[in-house]
Amino acid sequence: MTLRFIAKDPNTNGDNCPTVWVDAKTNDLVVQGWNVDEETERECLETGGIPDTESVVRLPARMVAAIREACDVADGPALR
Repeated sequence: MTLRFIAKDPNTNGDNCPTVWVDAKTNDLVVQGWNVDEETERECLETGGIPDTESVVRLPARMVAAIREACDVADGPALR
């Protein structure tokens, strides 16, 4: 397993909730989030597009600390 679990959304029931991991081999962030609504997707398309090989997901602001932690892990010597 190359994914290092960082955190799930603390305000969900633990099932199917926004989650962040760090790939131990590449230091890439891997995120699971809510599908965006049509208006958000349309705005993303208008401002830069979404290639068929990519997705846009929404993470709640309360996950900022988890994302910072994931960035620190990916940027630091912990996985290298």
